[in-house]
Amino acid sequence: MNVSAFGRPGGADVWRRLFLRDFVIVTTLDVELAAGFSVLTGETGAGKSILIDALQLALGGRGDVSVVREGAQRCEISAEFDTPPGLSGWLAAAGFEASDSLLLRRTIDTQGKSRAWVNGSTATIAQLREVADHLVDIHGQHAWQSLTRPAAVRDMLDAYAKADNQALGSAWAEWRAASDALARAQTQQADIERERERLAWQIGEVDKLAPGADEWAELNTEHTRLANVQTLLDAAREALAVISEADDSADTLTGRAIDRLRDAAEIDGELAAVVEVLQGAQAQLQDATHTLSGFLNDTDTDPRRLGELDERLSAWMGLARRYRRPPADLAALLAQWKDELQALDAAADLDAQRARLAHARSAYEAEAARVSAIRRKAAPKLADAVTQAMQQLGMVGGRFEVLLTAQESPQSFGMESAEFLVAGHAGGTPRPLAKVASGGELSRIALAIAVTTCQLRRGDAGAGTLIFDEIDAGVGGAVADTVGRLMKQLGADRQVLAVTHLPQVAACADHHHVVSKRPGDGMVRSEVHGVAGEARVVEIARMLAGERLSDTSLAHAQEMLAMGLTPAADLSPTPGEKPS
Repeated sequence: MNVSAFGRPGGADVWRRLFLRDFVIVTTLDVELAAGFSVLTGETGAGKSILIDALQLALGGRGDVSVVREGAQRCEISAEFDTPPGLSGWLAAAGFEASDSLLLRRTIDTQGKSRAWVNGSTATIAQLREVADHLVDIHGQHAWQSLTRPAAVRDMLDAYAKADNQALGSAWAEWRAASDALARAQTQQADIERERERLAWQIGEVDKLAPGADEWAELNTEHTRLANVQTLLDAAREALAVISEADDSADTLTGRAIDRLRDAAEIDGELAAVVEVLQGAQAQLQDATHTLSGFLNDTDTDPRRLGELDERLSAWMGLARRYRRPPADLAALLAQWKDELQALDAAADLDAQRARLAHARSAYEAEAARVSAIRRKAAPKLADAVTQAMQQLGMVGGRFEVLLTAQESPQSFGMESAEFLVAGHAGGTPRPLAKVASGGELSRIALAIAVTTCQLRRGDAGAGTLIFDEIDAGVGGAVADTVGRLMKQLGADRQVLAVTHLPQVAACADHHHVVSKRPGDGMVRSEVHGVAGEARVVEIARMLAGERLSDTSLAHAQEMLAMGLTPAADLSPTPGEKPS
């Protein structure tokens, strides 16, 4: 089934298309998505979250054989996106083809084997997860649960504050490394000293030889030559005699041949070429004569030098046998030992180790103080912005706070932990988010935080697609109208997809998809259709009144759609503004 009512998305980078085959209760599904605000609705149990579950698998989520449709051998999920500008460099570095579109594909078979591709090239699941950070932010109906974890809270605050923690992490790693090095040095001083003495003795012994990097080969070449110098001289003398000194030498005979042919060449020109060849050969013979004469004049037997070479080669081989290394490796072995001794000297210098540790700790504390200042400045701004959003979501008088608490000991993330506190109504005392009892309140608070942080990332290089998976659970009435308008407003800057059961939210959408089930082949199949016009009115009416439609519910649905499509005033929270 192909759903293609909306054409190719334009504007911001968006999620373009989702293709499924044999996924859970879907036989085939091909959905095209557009920019702006889209909703996915349907009856309870129709499988509204199937698209989101499939997308999460395409983005590297954990999958198992349960996602393969019964009777099929494997399932396939493909998701196509516009390629974010910030991802082009990563694609090139990872060896993937870079283009305007980005295609992620994944299969899972009945044996649990999973395979993945990026733009047609084989990829790892870890690479899919890396890509996911650039594409989609998913806020589930239990998003508040992650907001109770200190690490997630801290990450959200740091992202809101645009705090760059890379230098902090590096400073922490250097501090820990310096601390570990000092601890090892203090506990291993005796072993270090013994090893230093051993290396120093070995270095002293090999240093007496002072082996050069290429010396072993040069010594062998020179030794071979001197050991055979008489043979070389005899060969040179004999060759010289044959070439030029004997009465019938090659040079003499070649000269005679040239003389005989020179006159003949005047009669027959073809012989001139032979004369030229012989003249060239005679010139080469004369060059050889000159070279051999020079060799004989310059080469002497040198018993003293040969003895020196024998002695040095013997020293090389003796050390090589002692340390069980090829002789040619002695120079590199000596350099290695010197490096090791230098490292041991540094390890044995406890004062230097302590100085390094003190410097590393000072650098960490400076970075941690910088990050702490950024967090302290951003925390009240984030609190005020979320508080403002809460007022619009039916929590009038409610208050949101970001509590920073100093750690007993420094950590890689800094010197304080972060926690979200909430008071759901006027006069209430803010309590940790995990202790807020009402499911409706939790959903609305999570939505307020999501909307706030998404709004404040407008224009940033964050994910281009925001997904709200039934995050509006427990919300109704006028608050539902506000939720719909907030999401529509977000859709002006980013692609927004909401899985919702609220007609007020659905009526505000730019695009509407309906999930339904139908029986077939003895099994239930899930399908997705884009709806517009009368079909959309009917779906909104169903969400209002159930399957028993009436003129009243249809009229109410038409009225809601008319209001939902009317531009509204800016409802986004203003950073730093106090709620009225």
